[in-house]
Amino acid sequence: MRSSPCPALLLATVLALAGCGAEPEAKAPEPRPVRTVLAANRAAGDAITLTGHVEAQNEATYGFRIGGRVIERLVNVGDRVKPGQVLARLDPQDEQNALRSAQAAVSAANANLSQTRNQYERQRQLLARGFTPRAQYEQAEQAFLNARAQVEDAEARLRIAQDRLGFTELKADSAGVVTERRAEPGEVVQAGQAIVQVARQDGRDGVFEVPAQLLAGLPGDPEIQVSLASDPAVVATGRVREIAPQADPVTRTFRVRVGLIDPPEALRLGTTVTGRVVVDSGPVIEIPASALTRVNDKPAVWVVDPQARTVALRNVEVLRFSPATVAVAGGLQPMEIVVTAGVQALHPGQAVRLLEAAR
Repeated sequence: MRSSPCPALLLATVLALAGCGAEPEAKAPEPRPVRTVLAANRAAGDAITLTGHVEAQNEATYGFRIGGRVIERLVNVGDRVKPGQVLARLDPQDEQNALRSAQAAVSAANANLSQTRNQYERQRQLLARGFTPRAQYEQAEQAFLNARAQVEDAEARLRIAQDRLGFTELKADSAGVVTERRAEPGEVVQAGQAIVQVARQDGRDGVFEVPAQLLAGLPGDPEIQVSLASDPAVVATGRVREIAPQADPVTRTFRVRVGLIDPPEALRLGTTVTGRVVVDSGPVIEIPASALTRVNDKPAVWVVDPQARTVALRNVEVLRFSPATVAVAGGLQPMEIVVTAGVQALHPGQAVRLLEAAR
């Protein structure tokens, strides 16, 4: 007889088979909560304020046209100078000696010219009467011409010696203010070496370092308000006079010189000023600065797909930025949803949950 299976054994077998079934499915990750903002176009005609300083429109660096030893420097930094005023002097002894030598050479040449002229006139008269050979006349004529050339040469050397003596005095050619001195009495200087620098009084500039993205938004001939940093009530208007053709290799900014129109006396050389101008770079999208991140060393933002509620990383073109906001000139379209908080913890294609309605 075959015995029937034990009920307890059957129950254990059923439970074991049930345990070998498929594992339960893993739960999908919860969408990450983020804060967002709705991108919208706005006018970019904002007032831009930059800090700069005042410089002279024209500066002249004066140096002697000859070398020598400086015996006097008659001006100091801050002194006002007039046209023709002597700024410094060289020791004139060598040039005075050269002048005396040139004067003596002129006297000797004139004496020789007088003697050869008399001989030439005498030979010419004798030749006309037939009392002297033509060869002797021609010899006297050649001596006379040589003597006259020597006088012209001596007189030219005299003028050079007089000029060189005048070069021992360094004179201003226009009115201005001394901004720098580069030599002291007793120094031996070379021709052309800088001795005194003078800011000419024919105008003043406000000088500013301007980022490249702001230059693109400047109108053709903007009017700029320049005010004293320590006293904003001191104001002058100006026009862009010069833009540097090459950016500074360190700051990557361009130096812009603004010619001041009738500047008040308080805007002295070297004072710190602020310049204010309204720039118009066309429509831009402004988003909170917290939305900005970087990818491939370029600015980027996270954009939300409104249907799938997932995020994607997109590069943008930044026009300008401040601690609070970023003006985007390209890369975003109006009505797109941009993540403004939680950007550091996102990855492409991640599902998100909006904490608040996009604005």
